[in-house]
Amino acid sequence: MLATAPTTAFGQVAPSRVCGLSGAARRASVIARAENNKIQKVDRIQKNGPLYLNFASDQSLTYLDGTLPADFGFDPLGLSDPEGAGGFVTPEWLAYGEVYNGRWAMLGAAGVLIPDVLSHAGLIPQTPEEIKWWKTGVIPPAGQYDKLWLDPYSLFWIEAILMNFVELRRYQDYRNPGSMGRQYFLGLEGGFKGSGEPAYPGGPFFNPLGFGTKSADDLKVWKTKELRNGRLAMIAMLGFAGQAVATDRGPVEGLLAHLSDPFGNNVIGNLSHFLR
Repeated sequence: MLATAPTTAFGQVAPSRVCGLSGAARRASVIARAENNKIQKVDRIQKNGPLYLNFASDQSLTYLDGTLPADFGFDPLGLSDPEGAGGFVTPEWLAYGEVYNGRWAMLGAAGVLIPDVLSHAGLIPQTPEEIKWWKTGVIPPAGQYDKLWLDPYSLFWIEAILMNFVELRRYQDYRNPGSMGRQYFLGLEGGFKGSGEPAYPGGPFFNPLGFGTKSADDLKVWKTKELRNGRLAMIAMLGFAGQAVATDRGPVEGLLAHLSDPFGNNVIGNLSHFLR
């Protein structure tokens, strides 16, 4: 049972004791938590490798405790720190957004690389110039739009309306997990029931092969693999965009140019030409 906190002559609670804990006890509690964080950091470094030492900090380990998939304690800006969260940019929203941005980046990277490789290999009729990802499908006058199956303005509005519909349903499911499995959708709503986690809808439409359905540990393994590949794809898309701005080349053309002249066609040389 907690002891009654002593009071001063004016009836105020003495600062030396709060909730039955003395100042020494509180300091011991803080030291214990700090020591626990250090032990946890050492354990996770041993498990994940020495590079983990450069990613994790004592502060980040207080909220990045390994429960999230692909959690390496890396948060130098403290974006996921619950103490600094505000508005809609909450730690939950950031974790959710990383999953979906990673998925879009993986689709984008595949969409950039596959046509580029096929075009340079002569397996599709389009030339490497026609297949440049930042020009194909872009509305006039920026892009090449004379080879599309529909005029670019009609295609743009069709895509905008369909994407708006899909994104609204996704946001509804984030606010109310599982709601898309209950809301009528042409009799197909049963396929949207999924797992109840907004970032992992699952079900026959989004997980037809049943990845990660064996156990919770198996699911976390697949989540970790997806996030790692998604992060790599986001970096790749940033590189593709930078390369397009600096050199006006696609990834395959840039690789071939670098292999033909490694000392002339590289990051430093491209930046020097771009800054002139």
